[in-house]
Amino acid sequence: MARRRFRARLPMAVLAAVAVMSTMAATGSTAAVTDKPSAATEPAPDKPTIRYTEYGIPHIVASDWEGLGTGYGYAAAKDNICTLADTYLMVNAQRSRYLGPDGRASPGQNQNTTTNLNSDLYFQRIKDNGVVERLLGKPAPDGPAPEVEEAIRGYVQGYNRYLAETGVDNLSDPACRGAAWVRPITELDVYRHAHAEIIMGSADALLDGLVNAAPPGASAAAASAKPASSPATTAAKIRDAMAASREQSMGSNALAVGSQGVSGGTSMLLANPHFPWQGKNRMWQSQLTIPGKVNVSGASLLGLPAINIGYNDNVAWSHTVATVAPFGLFDVQVDPLNPTKYLVDGAWEQMTSQQVAVDVRNADGTLSKVTRTLWSTRYGPITTSLQGFPLPWVVSAHAVRDVNMDNLRALNTWFRLDQAKDVHEVVDTLESTQGVPFFNTVASDRKGNVLYADIQATPNITDAHAQSCLTETGKLLFNQTLRLPTVPPVSIFDGKRSACDWPDDPNAVAPGLLDPKKQPRLIRTDFVGNANDSPWLANPEQPLTFPRVMGDSAAPRSLRTQELILTAQKRINGTDGLPGKGFTPETMGQLLFADNSRAADLALNATVSMCQNVPFGLVLVDGNLVNVSQACPILAAWKSHDYASDSRGSWLFATYWSFLLGGQGIEKLPWRVPFDPKDPVHTPNSLDSGSSAVRDALARAVLALRKAGIPLNAPLSDIQKVTRGGEQIPIHGASGPLGVLNVITPGLVDGKFDIVHGSSFIQQVRFTADGPPQALSVMAYSQSADPNSPHHTDQTKLFSAGKWVTERFTEEQIAASPELRIKVLN
Repeated sequence: MARRRFRARLPMAVLAAVAVMSTMAATGSTAAVTDKPSAATEPAPDKPTIRYTEYGIPHIVASDWEGLGTGYGYAAAKDNICTLADTYLMVNAQRSRYLGPDGRASPGQNQNTTTNLNSDLYFQRIKDNGVVERLLGKPAPDGPAPEVEEAIRGYVQGYNRYLAETGVDNLSDPACRGAAWVRPITELDVYRHAHAEIIMGSADALLDGLVNAAPPGASAAAASAKPASSPATTAAKIRDAMAASREQSMGSNALAVGSQGVSGGTSMLLANPHFPWQGKNRMWQSQLTIPGKVNVSGASLLGLPAINIGYNDNVAWSHTVATVAPFGLFDVQVDPLNPTKYLVDGAWEQMTSQQVAVDVRNADGTLSKVTRTLWSTRYGPITTSLQGFPLPWVVSAHAVRDVNMDNLRALNTWFRLDQAKDVHEVVDTLESTQGVPFFNTVASDRKGNVLYADIQATPNITDAHAQSCLTETGKLLFNQTLRLPTVPPVSIFDGKRSACDWPDDPNAVAPGLLDPKKQPRLIRTDFVGNANDSPWLANPEQPLTFPRVMGDSAAPRSLRTQELILTAQKRINGTDGLPGKGFTPETMGQLLFADNSRAADLALNATVSMCQNVPFGLVLVDGNLVNVSQACPILAAWKSHDYASDSRGSWLFATYWSFLLGGQGIEKLPWRVPFDPKDPVHTPNSLDSGSSAVRDALARAVLALRKAGIPLNAPLSDIQKVTRGGEQIPIHGASGPLGVLNVITPGLVDGKFDIVHGSSFIQQVRFTADGPPQALSVMAYSQSADPNSPHHTDQTKLFSAGKWVTERFTEEQIAASPELRIKVLN
């Protein structure tokens, strides 16, 4: 309705503004950028309008939320309709119907983690239970706020308009051109997609076990004589499985620098999420403006019409993957003669059964039904595995409670963050919605303050409740007696006692959530940051305390966390070798793309010393006699310790480091100086060059590279590269365990070498006392997944070269783009 008022009042002004922009685009005008704060006071156009600037970045302006959603939906579909259509296919449980049951699906954080059939059964169960529909029927904050409803209504219109204008058979992207599964969408499709993103923190760990859980045959539990694994063995295997998944999963860095740490401004933010380069978790960049109401720029998970990571006139923010486990298990004792009954408070309860059926395409093209009977308890559904580790349903079974299954609040969170005015409003938004799923929030504001907050949808597991209710296995997992950095503290509670369910807290937004006031936050004026460790050292000058469910403390930090803290401290103090003190856009970019390895800083010299002192250069390892002498000068010459594309020796060191870690935490390596909680940023250190583990790891690395035909001194660009349109593009950066901030995790994608996940949308924002925000960004995998799009590889090449896009935020900056193109959605 607001759009009608704008149509009546402003048509001539809008026509004039569009005419001026069109003239600038036609003449290639590069008029000087003014210091006008934003587009928020400009008149709104009658129709949703998309202004494309360099690299295909859309700046969408409309008179209301519905119009804004329309522009977003149209532009997102234009760039990525096949990725979006594939996502809607998944959340509607129809992958097996169109693509067959045995193909691979990616419902969680990682790629290709399960089969189409398992994915369909998982999402069909959610559909059958009406989870999303029930949440839509609730008022905010549990249900979507009015602006969310309006934006998603518009998004559907924009997506469907692009599809109708183009036609399925004429789509540019061959991945879905002419596909029967590409169809117009509904608002429910979009909410289902949003819900799938919110619960993805649990999907990879639990999905297969949830849809394959079946009770043992009659009397099987009573007849079973196989002894169960000890709690320590079970906990260790679960920990190892989760650690392996975590290493291959998405992560992130974020650094906020306040007035005491910047030069020439009031604050800065570096956002560096490490998201998948393929599939539904790709990020997509845009600017969204309703004059007088919202003006926000950044990136979102593709298909969610809000900015998830970005900035407005006064605040910039990012998210990092947190160390909270968004689910918990309940060990329920089952009746050996009727294993679908379980004991609670001394009485037997009957599990509930549910028939879930999905359509499956057979090899001959015909369709059939696959039906599973799935089981649930008062705590939640039964699973028979956790991150691939079996949890047999014999004497007991394991029920799951997912803290985000009833969470659509995240949509309200992001819409409100888009309009926040300072870091205190960010905190208020996080507390009053409790919608953030498994993420930390790091923010900076124009006033010079910076914020770290781990305020999210967290299970209400206080330390006292945990110690009262954890099983023996649960104690080892939760307390992490078998510690491994960044592995979330998974809880396994005694399901025989109803009092062990997560209690409701009157201060929390929803049942079973931890009081947001008990969740950690820190506001300072020097710096805060996070690199996927717990909240403990957001700033080492002020260690945080928090409930154990949110992560560990007084424990070794990952090498990436150490690198982030040291980078901030050295730049603020001016001891990093760069000119001056304090962060500027130039130094922020240089330090991220320096690709320095903290692991090399700590261990390279000792490794070279060991190598040079191996008798005759020969090492017997795993039955092979390996000559490591060639590796010594190569590693010695790698003095830069970086993962730049032209670095030689870096791949050899990465392979060696992987063998040396062997899935352990860094504190398990043979250091001469062990971890000291009083000096957590600098310990452990001094690798023992006389250790056989160090020697054998290098020998294994040399052997592995020779077997793969990779020269020991190969430049990184010969190995770590992606192929786009027949062109090979080298990619700098390295995996997280090497302590490199610019994380790049290579691997096989659909049988071809590619980047699985890593630096995706990178953005740095600087505020000054007045004037518009100053932002630089780069989308590492580019805006479009369509190989025929001009924006499929352009920013990937930019990222490869270590360069940035200078963002355009004000109306004058947008109008001055020499590549300005305007699309009015009449």
